[in-house]
Amino acid sequence: MDDAPARAAQLADYHVREVVDCVRCPLHQTRTQVVLGSGDPNAELMFVGEAPGYHEDRLGIPFVGQAGKLLDKLLAGIGLTREEVFVANVLKCRPPGNRDPLAAEIEECEGHLFRQVGIIQPKLICTLGNFATKLISGRPDGISRVHGHELPIEIGGHSLLLYPLFHPAAALYTPSMLATLEVDFARIPELTGRTVSIPAPGATATAPAVTVEAEPITVAAPADALVGEPEQLGLF
Repeated sequence: MDDAPARAAQLADYHVREVVDCVRCPLHQTRTQVVLGSGDPNAELMFVGEAPGYHEDRLGIPFVGQAGKLLDKLLAGIGLTREEVFVANVLKCRPPGNRDPLAAEIEECEGHLFRQVGIIQPKLICTLGNFATKLISGRPDGISRVHGHELPIEIGGHSLLLYPLFHPAAALYTPSMLATLEVDFARIPELTGRTVSIPAPGATATAPAVTVEAEPITVAAPADALVGEPEQLGLF
């Protein structure tokens, strides 16, 4: 029996009942709207960032700024689109001034994230940056030490792999980090058990082959793309 429609309905119902009007922490007083998450409720792959920023708070969609554009390109590089994964944040509301999440805010909001994971039941969670990695792993190790190394974990009785990655915004600060992100992203198909076949130059692609964009990924952050230093933003 296909439980995909039931899972999608369950996630939507949880969002409406528990998240959209959440007032568990003071962030509800300053947010424009709750940023629930977006993508496929039946995704095998889930990305978890830190918190919504200015643009996310206005649009209600995670990763829509410069870092989100880079995330889209990194996904395209492994033959995926945003619609095939699920993207969420540790916090569902924007901290004022894009400051670091407070421990009390994480404590109040983490239940929403864990419930999302329990409903979606992904095979692989890619955490983006320090805050998401430390919360989901339950360990103090920073992202610089653990990125690119998978870890078996269990959330709500569901077994899966945790795969820490640098936050895409880190490459906006330090373009040389893009190569590290590309290398780490390249392992995602393997970790999800998905085969990505890249045609040789001049060959005709056949389904299910995936043609990776020929255009190189470039990073260029406008002056107002990010607020704060990389360490303060939990990127490294």
